[in-house]
Amino acid sequence: MSEEPQEPQGDVTEAWRATQDQKSKAGRLRIFAGISWLIAIGGEVAGIVLLLQGRFDDGNLPLLIGLLVGIAVFAIAGSLMWKAANKHDPASKEEAFKFFVQNQLGAIITIIAFLPLLVLIFMDKDMDPKNKQIAGGVGVALAVVATLFGVSYNPPSVEQYTEDMNECAAQIKGNLPTTACSPEVAEQAQDIARDTDAVVEATGGSEVVYWIAPPGGAKKHDSPRVFHLCEDVSPLRDKPVVSGSVTEAYAQNAKRITKQISMEQNQCGFGADE
Repeated sequence: MSEEPQEPQGDVTEAWRATQDQKSKAGRLRIFAGISWLIAIGGEVAGIVLLLQGRFDDGNLPLLIGLLVGIAVFAIAGSLMWKAANKHDPASKEEAFKFFVQNQLGAIITIIAFLPLLVLIFMDKDMDPKNKQIAGGVGVALAVVATLFGVSYNPPSVEQYTEDMNECAAQIKGNLPTTACSPEVAEQAQDIARDTDAVVEATGGSEVVYWIAPPGGAKKHDSPRVFHLCEDVSPLRDKPVVSGSVTEAYAQNAKRITKQISMEQNQCGFGADE
């Protein structure tokens, strides 16, 4: 008997992983954030070109302040969208550099979008001193505010979501208040709880499941597999078998309990429901 084909679901593993839907939402938000940041940097470039052309030497202060405000608005908008994307698809703390850059990119881009222009404003010897003081002061204030918006003070992480997901699953299984079930982890935690309950019901109390080991010592299967009630069932005969919890099965891409519950209950000696 061959393995049953399974439709891919959320990739619930020992370490939380974003679902395809979460990755899609994060991808869209990051594209819009990137566009917003490009506009902010474009405003900076325009300001630098006009400054080098001497357009602000004797006036046009409102235009310069307008450019600075526009840079701040688009920098902040990009940062907010980027941080929203990180909630859907966070980085792992195990990759320290990526974790830092991904979470603080808004602040980094904001500094890039302001610093060169501000330096040129303060270094411009031909600009009216009063206008320079006003434009420079406004620019510094806007840069500080926009940078603070870009900083991620308590960034989400795969590790945090993993802890929340497992706690959420335990709360669901124990019929407890689901205080740990944030929108980012609830769906996957429900999958863990649902499949674990199905195994317990089918086996009469055991939470241990069995599945074919990934080939060649790989960490997980390339395509989704099912898990079974014991190692003596037909699909597992004469095959290398791994056992563990439902969460561990998901970690190796064995994603759902077999559909042949009654047959496997008989083969494993659990006894099918009457």
